[in-house]
Amino acid sequence: MKVLVTGRNGQLGSEIHSISEQYDNFEFIFTSSLNLDISNEEAVFSFFNNHQFDAVINCAAYTAVDKAEDEFENANAVNHLGVQYIVENCEQKNIRLIHISTDYVFDGSNNVAYKETDPVSPIGVYGKTKRLGEEVILNSSLNAIIIRTSWVYSTFGNNFVKTMIRLGKEKDELGVIVDQVGTPTNTNDLASACLTILSEANNWNQKVSIYHYSNNGVTSWYDFATEIMTIANLDCKVNPIESFEYPTKALRPNYSVLNKRKIVQDFDLKIPHWKESLVKMIKQF
Repeated sequence: MKVLVTGRNGQLGSEIHSISEQYDNFEFIFTSSLNLDISNEEAVFSFFNNHQFDAVINCAAYTAVDKAEDEFENANAVNHLGVQYIVENCEQKNIRLIHISTDYVFDGSNNVAYKETDPVSPIGVYGKTKRLGEEVILNSSLNAIIIRTSWVYSTFGNNFVKTMIRLGKEKDELGVIVDQVGTPTNTNDLASACLTILSEANNWNQKVSIYHYSNNGVTSWYDFATEIMTIANLDCKVNPIESFEYPTKALRPNYSVLNKRKIVQDFDLKIPHWKESLVKMIKQF
């Protein structure tokens, strides 16, 4: 199976690239914004016409959550219109699609883990544009899967774990938000899940399905940061602060735990606990 992976230089695209040799049943084509700008309709059309593949994993996204509040057009161009262009070409050529979405499609008002069927209500531009991208796929005729994930980190790119390790080496103490709860996702685990799911593409429903994926367990940003310092053997003291003490341009969901039962049942995935996966990543890093 030939597979196009967009967003090669992002965290997930980089992780898929790093493990791609383990999947000799796939032939991969990796693209970044340098050789395929998905927000350019003509470029997408031309790329699909000049290359042959059986499936797309769309990892390309505008993920600057705060910046998006001032750059709706830029965020929408990638998270919504770019998805539309990919979908249109996939429909024409009968290509399967895995699309990566986010917990930010929810407003964070739940107190139990979000199921795929729970109503969405994004509270910021990033979440709204990602939801618009979901809707394009849901309204299509594709054989596709949408995977929502949360709190991603990796040895690649910029992320919370690497920031905490850097600050932990530079500072004696720092404040981290305690009243936002969710589940971290080691992007290496998510990459493996995507390729496992794609390996079973012949068993997909002939329609669009939504799944949730993160590591197991629940934590706050404060407890996450504390665990990072412990695993990395850093002496930096982490102090709990509330969201109002660290105002940001974009609102964040206070609760974004995702229910993974559906993806585990349908694909027999073994999802590790977030602490276990955090240890693995920090050792690699």
